Order: sequence, then structure tokens, then C-alpha cells
Amino acid sequence: MTDVERVAVTGEAAEMIRRLTEAHGPVMFHQSGGCCDGSSPMCYPDGEFRTGDSDIHLGDLDVGLERHVPMWMSRSQFELWKHTHLTVDVVKGRGAGFSLEAPEGVRFLIRSRLMTDEEYADLQPEPGQ
Repeated sequence: MTDVERVAVTGEAAEMIRRLTEAHGPVMFHQSGGCCDGSSPMCYPDGEFRTGDSDIHLGDLDVGLERHVPMWMSRSQFELWKHTHLTVDVVKGRGAGFSLEAPEGVRFLIRSRLMTDEEYADLQPEPGQ
């Protein structure tokens, strides 16, 4: 078994997350299901977005802080994306959501790729099971 993970973060996004953590305290991500800002990763103060049985913890983003940043997705969306590796990135431009980075003139986005059969097999069982 390898150390395959479902989520990752680019260096630029990690830097923005560290800045947001400094300003707002610990943060979390929830992968939006396509409402307000398409399918954008939304960053909130940790615990401000309430997760429950209808959400899956995809993993934690290592952004170079003492505490990793949890990333969540709705269970129904996960069923469609479960074979996909997600990387949180950041680009210039303002998104239309309520994510913490919006006032900074940037927005988080997801870069994705299908996992290989080997990667997917190493992730079994799926989160929350």
C-alpha cells in the first residue's frame, strides 16, 4: 500500500491558506457542489461550515502549518467524483462565493485528474466507511 491521498494543494494556494489562517485562525475547505460559484473549493473559518452525515472528509491539506487543513465534500457529490484526485490551487480574480479569500482579489479553484486504478485501489475503503 502506498501513501495515496485524494487531495493536495499547490505552493501558491498553501501560501494563501497560511495568510488566511494568520488573519482568521484555523480554516477548513468544503468542495462546493455547483451552486453559487460553480464547483469551487470554499474556505471558511474551521467549524463555521457545519458538516454532518451528508459530508465526507476527503483528507487534510498540508500547507506547512502545525495543523493540517481539513477538506470536505457532500456525500452525493463524492459519488460522482470518487475516482478523482483534487488539487486546490489559487488564481487571480474574484469568485462569486463566500470563501475567505474573496477580499484578497484571488479565488481558489480545483485542478483534477482521474486516479489510476492502482491509486484508487489503495484508497479503499472510501472515506466515511
